Amino acid sequence: MRVQRPTLAVWKFASCDGCQLTLLDCEDALLALADTIRIAHFPEASSARVEGPWDLSLVEGSITTPEDAERIREIRRASRHLVTIGACATSGGIQALRNFADVEAFARLVYARPDWIQTLATSDPIAAHVPVDFELRGCPIDKGQLLEVINAFLYGRRPQIPASSVCEECKRAGHVCVMVAHGTPCLGPVTQAGCGALCPGCHRGCYGCFGPKETPNAPALSAQLAQLGMDRGQLLRIYRTFNANANPFREESLRHESDPDH
Repeated sequence: MRVQRPTLAVWKFASCDGCQLTLLDCEDALLALADTIRIAHFPEASSARVEGPWDLSLVEGSITTPEDAERIREIRRASRHLVTIGACATSGGIQALRNFADVEAFARLVYARPDWIQTLATSDPIAAHVPVDFELRGCPIDKGQLLEVINAFLYGRRPQIPASSVCEECKRAGHVCVMVAHGTPCLGPVTQAGCGALCPGCHRGCYGCFGPKETPNAPALSAQLAQLGMDRGQLLRIYRTFNANANPFREESLRHESDPDH
């Protein structure tokens, strides 16, 4: 008897497509994966479509419009497992900077007819609208971690994704700490591992692309960064990049925004 292959669907919301391209960048590994699964929906790679339900849905991008809010609910209903991939899907992405401002004022400034624009006041992570089975961090995500997540859900186990900090990756790679040795501001102590300590390996501070690690101590890091000479505005901005709306980074930036003594 022929065993039906599990189905994989890949979806895009407000994003740059970089995390979907990471899946395509898997190259030979993707070809091997295609022998064991059936790609049901992946517009970045194919116009073919297999109707749901789907065994696993990978979702890139944030929710920014009422239409997208409804569409993600439909996808969730038709997906056995739903995994969000990348900073946009897990925290709202760089576009979540709108969450700190007046979106209607932006619309009036940019569009001749702002009354034609239908948008939400915030850029939301997928988990703000539907239950999510796993969140894969990164801007963009790491292809090795992506393949691990896909295999884990297809074979019914929990993904083995590290929850440690970028600092641990630095130590394993033998990198000199840029903050201790050179006084370079770095978010490595509060950022989740996954990038391979790419920036510190090039003698640059971590920018927090993979979002906050488990139980990050952002206030303690901010105190150290202030000793290195960062003022309140710089401290606010360092937390408002790819994962500005991730709770630990959001709370720390708001603390510096509201308290002139920090």
